[in-house]
This record gives sequence, structure tokens and C-alpha cells, in this order.
Amino acid sequence: MIKSVFFVCFFLLFSIDVAAQANGLIEDIETSELLNNLAPELKTAGMLTLMSLVPVMLIALTAFTRIVIVLSMLRHALGLQQTPPNVVIITLSLFLTFFTMSPVFEKADENALRPYIKSEISLSQAIENGAEPFKAFMLQQTREEDFLAVLDMAGESHAPDTMDDVTFKHLIPAFLLSELTTAFKIAFVIFIPFLLIDLVVASVLMSLGMIMVPPISIALPIKVMLFVLIDGWSLVTGSLVASFA
Repeated sequence: MIKSVFFVCFFLLFSIDVAAQANGLIEDIETSELLNNLAPELKTAGMLTLMSLVPVMLIALTAFTRIVIVLSMLRHALGLQQTPPNVVIITLSLFLTFFTMSPVFEKADENALRPYIKSEISLSQAIENGAEPFKAFMLQQTREEDFLAVLDMAGESHAPDTMDDVTFKHLIPAFLLSELTTAFKIAFVIFIPFLLIDLVVASVLMSLGMIMVPPISIALPIKVMLFVLIDGWSLVTGSLVASFA
């Protein structure tokens, strides 16, 4: 439990540093120096205010985006508008994100959090070490064309030569674009069998002359039954986690 609290605090500091670098707020002053120069009251107020960056960084730096979009699209493919509820989808997405990002969290914990707690490295070095696993994960999942498109939008003349030259202000939007594209591709594949069921049910009802019967009233229980019989939730979630390998 204590370790989790420390990791959340470190992730918050990492989020502040990434956001500041992305906006050009920190250039010559290290994060540790900036924090040490603030009064205790300002530190408390700033930390409470900047805690809102943690959910943003969760979306921007982890597998959460792809997972929550696919699960939401799956709900629509089944024809269920509010079942499962949004809170269930988000909670399941959070835990699947934790499973997916466990190797990244472990590397950040080993290279940054533990040495910092033992006072072996400074805060700025801990943030730098902790950023590397996230950057490697994001680069692995980012499509080259999306990254080049972001560089073009930013007016950059050439792509970075090494991973160390890649900045988060370019990597984060490219990563999110890639995640959106991948999520929609997965959702399209999921939609196909449910669409076929809708078409078959509609054709059967039309051939029987049952025009006044809404096809969704017949197709919905069939889709739910088939999805449960094939253990669909386990298949989808397992495939989602495996898609990040």
C-alpha cells in the first residue's frame, strides 16, 4: 500500500514535468530546484491543483485509451446503450491498463522510484529515469506515419535520430492518434459478426412479413446469448492485452 502511494506521488511529479516540458514552461530550471524554491503553502496548493493532470497523463501515457474505446464500441455493437454502465467500463479499463502497463511500471519503479526513495538519485534524475520506460512503450505502439504527421503539424523539418531526441510534446499526440486508429480497427472487426446477425434477423423478419416487429428486439437477445456462449468478455479483454505485446 505504501509503495502504491509513493508510486502515485512519483507519477504525479512525472506528470507535472511532462506537462511543463510540453508547454515550454521549464527549460533551464530543473524540476527539483523549482519545487524547492516554492513556499510550503504554494507547494500544497500547486500539488492539489496539478493532481488534475494525473487522469490526463493516465490517458496520454498508458494503454487506457485503446482499451476503453474498444470496450465502449463493443457495448454499442451488442446494441446495449447503457449496459454495462460507464463506471464498469472505466473500472475494467483501469485494471486492464494496470495489467498491460505492469512491465513499464516495474521498470520505472526499479530505475527511478526505489533509488529516489533511498536518496541515491535526485528528483530530476528520477523523473528522467522514470520517463524512459514510458517513452519506449509509447514509441513501440506509435505508428511512424502518425509521428511524422505530428512533426509536420509542429513544423519540424526532420525526424529525431534517436529515442533520446524524441520529446513528449510530439510523442504524446502521435501516440494518441495511433491508439485511436488501432482501437477503431479492433472495433471494426468486433462489429462485423454482430452486424451479420442484425442483417440475418432483419432478412428473416422481412421474409416472414413481420415488418412491424423491430429487428433489434429479436437480434439483441441472440447477440447477447452468443456473446456469452463464446465467453466473449474474456476473449476481447485477453486480445486487448495481447495487442500491446
